[in-house]
Amino acid sequence: MLNILSFVGGLALLVAGAELLVKGASRLAISLGLTPLVVGLTVVAFGTSAPEIAVSVGAVAGGQTDIAIGNVIGSNILNVLFILGLSALIMPLAVDRQLIRQEVPIMIGVTGLLLVMLRDRMLGMGEAGLLLALLVAYTAFVVIQSRRTLRAGSAADEPAPAEDWASGRLVQAGLILGGLVGLVIGAQLVVSAAVSFARALGVSDLVVALTIVAAGTSLPEIATSLTAALKGNRDMAVGNVVGSNLFNILGCLGIAGLVAGPAGLTVAPSVMAFDAWVMMGAAVACLPIFLTGCRIARWEGAVFLAYYVFYVGYLVLAAEDYHRLQGYTRAMLLFVMPLTVLTALAIWLRPKPQPR
Repeated sequence: MLNILSFVGGLALLVAGAELLVKGASRLAISLGLTPLVVGLTVVAFGTSAPEIAVSVGAVAGGQTDIAIGNVIGSNILNVLFILGLSALIMPLAVDRQLIRQEVPIMIGVTGLLLVMLRDRMLGMGEAGLLLALLVAYTAFVVIQSRRTLRAGSAADEPAPAEDWASGRLVQAGLILGGLVGLVIGAQLVVSAAVSFARALGVSDLVVALTIVAAGTSLPEIATSLTAALKGNRDMAVGNVVGSNLFNILGCLGIAGLVAGPAGLTVAPSVMAFDAWVMMGAAVACLPIFLTGCRIARWEGAVFLAYYVFYVGYLVLAAEDYHRLQGYTRAMLLFVMPLTVLTALAIWLRPKPQPR
């Protein structure tokens, strides 16, 4: 019971901390003249990825590297398959042209780069530093791009009111600081409870990280995307997921790898044999689906959601060494995967309207 209370309390602190961080940083970014899309891809994405960063860094500090790796990979899979799938079921999601042409290819490229880095089942300090440097470069690029776009508009050069810069700065700093404190404390509670769950259930830290911890740290993304879909702000629902996946890989693993020091982050063989490739497949699947009329239809959301259920089912059966796991895997390979490939080809070959 104490572990359950610790886990729930930690998640509450993670969500509250991320909410404070997003509010403070978003107000600061908007006062600096950034577009809403860029705020969603950078500030909001960082804020909703902050629980993953806090948990993974806390796990590395505690010696649980499986939780650090599994949390990122599990969160990225959940972001695409579960969050986009559920959001699309609520409301078909519009996809901005910039996401199709720029951010989704970058997400696919970054995911592929991570797989190359993990081929030796190790993420060293040099590789972690490269990931963090790419995050800084990407953020700088989209900020510069946004400011150039705004300057090209009629009202781009209107300065923010002086009162926003003076009286609002202290409030923004307070929100950011309060959010960071909540994230740090919440991360410690979640990691401690997750390790206790794994030992009590007799499963590995990795499985708990790929499922329970990943779902818990993705609560900000779930809340943001579902709220955005319900309110009709469908661009934010999609942009939040894409931006969060980028920050998870570049920021979360980058910082965690540096914290790990010269020893680096070791990766379990099962991750490279299965989970990392599921993450890559989910990233690649976004591109053809996003291109179908620049939207995610309800039935496409249902396909994403079904695949997440299949993925979690596989993890549960594998963890329990269930005697039907072999039949489950065979059914996936012989029926589900071929049907998905045929559907993807039909989507890709049918005429596509121009992006908006």
